[in-house]
Amino acid sequence: MTTRRTRPAFGVLIFFAVCVTLAGYFTFAAVQGDYGVFRRAEIAVEAAELRRELAGLEAEVARMENLTRRLSDDYLDLDLLDQQARDVLGLTRSDEIVVR
Repeated sequence: MTTRRTRPAFGVLIFFAVCVTLAGYFTFAAVQGDYGVFRRAEIAVEAAELRRELAGLEAEVARMENLTRRLSDDYLDLDLLDQQARDVLGLTRSDEIVVR
């Protein structure tokens, strides 16, 4: 009887090493990559911050539009006009006393 020598299965080891390496790479890319889970969470947080900023800016625009409408020729708010004249031009009425 002859003894048969079996060769080590290097091909199978190399195949599994390549598969494990590729699986590790794709797992890392899915978690840490440009389109990964962590980047998606960062984008969600950034979107929420931008929505809050947009809401604040929209409120500021609405306030400015209201002030502009109140000072227009069609609708003149005398109290607002008086306030703006005091703030911007530094005007006072004749019956007021200015204390500095």
